[in-house]
Amino acid sequence: MSVLLSIKPEFAEKIMTGEKRFEFRRVVPKRDVGRVVVYASSPVRRIVGEFTVRRVVSDRPKALWRLARSHAGISKSYFDAYFEGRDEAHAFEIGSVLRYGEPIDPKGLRLGFRPPQSFLYLDSLEGFESRLRLAA
Repeated sequence: MSVLLSIKPEFAEKIMTGEKRFEFRRVVPKRDVGRVVVYASSPVRRIVGEFTVRRVVSDRPKALWRLARSHAGISKSYFDAYFEGRDEAHAFEIGSVLRYGEPIDPKGLRLGFRPPQSFLYLDSLEGFESRLRLAA
């Protein structure tokens, strides 16, 4: 299963360079995810690449930070603020990364694309995968 994630541009770039090996989430998809397509949110507003998912880790925030801190790509204070008040925290452990040669404007795919607040199952957008491959 593939999903599209909206990710802040600075973090999307860190994923593409390998500096960030965990993508943290308050909510993760219920279905197993093997691939994530990365949509860099405003002001970039482009699909910049994708990564495979080694595993999804769910744990208490303190335990997740201990596991991921050396490759988190974010500060401890940012992490703490993001998960403040939460008993459970999640992260996609990033496997192989593919940066697209040219970022893709999703509006150009002509699928009525709207960036998701959290994630979007790509099988819910008919024709997305084939148009993405053509654009990439």
